[in-house]
Amino acid sequence: MANLTVSIDDDVLRRARQRAAANGTSVNQLVREFLEQYAGGSDSSARNRILTFSNAAQSSSGDAGRTWSRDELDRH
Repeated sequence: MANLTVSIDDDVLRRARQRAAANGTSVNQLVREFLEQYAGGSDSSARNRILTFSNAAQSSSGDAGRTWSRDELDRH
């Protein structure tokens, strides 16, 4: 894997790091995914975006928890 050096405004990089950390990722990962997508895309970049967003999601199945099982869904 190659290394790349880029120049980025200090304030932009600080804000990007904060936002990436809040989403459970890194600026490096975000840049890698952007370049993969820009260069023609890859399945892994889409998968990583989905995982990042799902890990950051605050939703749940409520206080009672899940009330159904996979077997019950298969029967319907």
